[in-house]
Amino acid sequence: MPDWSYHQIFKPVIKHLSSTTSREFIHKSMNMVASLPGGHHIINFLGREESSPLLTTEVSNIHFNHTVGLSGKIDPMLSGTKAFSNLGFSFLEIGPITIASKKGTPPVVNFQEEDITFSNDFESIGLEATKRKLHKLKPQQKLLMRLVGNEQELNTLMSELDELADVFIIQADMAINENIFSTTKPIYVATPIQSLNDHTLDFFETFDGIVLDEDWLTTNITDDLIKKIGYLKTSEFTKPIITVGGVKEPNDALLLLEAGADLIMLSNGYVFAGPGLTKRINEAVLTTRQEKITPELGWKYYWLFGLFIFIGGIIALIISLTSVLLPYDEQFLRMNKESIWIFNERILLFMSHDRMTLAGTMISGGIVYMNLASYGVKKGLLWAKQAIDLAAITGFLGIFLFIGYGYFDWLHLLFWLLLLPFYVLGFLKTKGLTNTPTSTNTKNHKIWKQSLFGQLAFVMLGFSFVLGGVIISYIGVTSVFVATDLLYICMPPEVIQMFNERLTPVIAHDRAGFGSALFSVGLLVLTVSLWGFQQGNKWVWWTLFIGGIPAFITGISIHIAIGYTTFIHLLPAYIVLILFFIGLIWSYRFFQKRTD
Repeated sequence: MPDWSYHQIFKPVIKHLSSTTSREFIHKSMNMVASLPGGHHIINFLGREESSPLLTTEVSNIHFNHTVGLSGKIDPMLSGTKAFSNLGFSFLEIGPITIASKKGTPPVVNFQEEDITFSNDFESIGLEATKRKLHKLKPQQKLLMRLVGNEQELNTLMSELDELADVFIIQADMAINENIFSTTKPIYVATPIQSLNDHTLDFFETFDGIVLDEDWLTTNITDDLIKKIGYLKTSEFTKPIITVGGVKEPNDALLLLEAGADLIMLSNGYVFAGPGLTKRINEAVLTTRQEKITPELGWKYYWLFGLFIFIGGIIALIISLTSVLLPYDEQFLRMNKESIWIFNERILLFMSHDRMTLAGTMISGGIVYMNLASYGVKKGLLWAKQAIDLAAITGFLGIFLFIGYGYFDWLHLLFWLLLLPFYVLGFLKTKGLTNTPTSTNTKNHKIWKQSLFGQLAFVMLGFSFVLGGVIISYIGVTSVFVATDLLYICMPPEVIQMFNERLTPVIAHDRAGFGSALFSVGLLVLTVSLWGFQQGNKWVWWTLFIGGIPAFITGISIHIAIGYTTFIHLLPAYIVLILFFIGLIWSYRFFQKRTD
């Protein structure tokens, strides 16, 4: 559930539900997606949560992928744990865990003030249910288990959960001495920030680390957490420090980490900022850590791959505006274009319309490929490489659609054979890419919120192209014509078949080719929209803008030029054009904004 869907679709609904209902609805919905076959890949495709090696850290001799985890307050019933294990967190806090289950008092959520009040009368599913769920889910992250009980109960909990836990957390008012617990796992003590003072500091030194819990009596939790971290540092406290809460935007996390926190847990800020908060924090932190990037040499082959597609599109455009049919088309048809023109001039115009839309799509695709190579792959960005790979491979596979009606275009095969070496070299020479995006976005400002509308529009645009490509390809290899096509041509397919039985396969070839190209370019737009939305990425905005122009100009102008202007036929084009402009307008300031 990325931010563009959470804020625009789900949040307006859940804010009218009770806190428990909204929480379980969101968690179970995400869990349902995570439980689907390939659910992990679906979530990763939509949210892109991989972490840069530069963000790794070691705390208590435990390796963490990065510093951001999720507080157990967000998911006390473990109803969303399977989804959370796929949302990019470095660790998950589980609990509070008690021997027996208890209902507790649900939190009070105030969406207007963006605040959640968690009750001390917490909820717990109990030890046995916790074990069952965790054994079934097998989260990939490190697990921090928060335990509640008396001395005997704590020992029982540690014994039962030892194989699952990486760290145990116990409450300060329940801790006596670390030596009373029989576990080799690190034990941290959690305390409300207002309870930390000189009288308690020596006590915390006897454990492996400290967890600073947010205190709901304070007016500015982030500032209070920073002050307490500063107090611990000046008091020469040498154990790891974990903070809970106080992070509503990436800048809060940056301040806590700069103050000296080793790990941070998101709580209420995660609910209001959205599921993308972890990713935004990591992108902001990476901005401060990433050194000068050495250009990846393999990017040039991807760029040349895009260049040849661009040139191929230009050539196809010229053909569609002039001869329409090539000599080998006429050889297959066993007649020249003049004969078709005399029989029904609209057939030739219709073929010109298919070939020009294909040309515009190829030109647009070439532009996007080249920009992804020169601005993304060159910088070692894994997402840019994978966007190219996904679109290119589906594009190559589209050649099999051309034979659906018995006409195999040898020029298309020659074109693919020309492209293939450049793609393969680009793929092989960039196999080691690991870089993840950086971002200058640190605030939940108005420009960021507006950009989510723009991102949603672009995601819908990319998905529309993909869907359109599937539909057009299917039509190309089945019925060939739709009702509005036959109305424009003013002739049923049987008459065309009687005139020349080879004409329909050529038209089907054009349709399937355009559908395949549209599907491939749709994947480019979709992946760029999903993975490339980072503040300050001017090149992404210009890629979408310049890349979209050829496809829209050729696609709409040819319909006007040949008089094929049936409203229902052009309605999808009008819709995607509106989405295109909405995306450009609402994302412009976000992409142009270098710093907050």
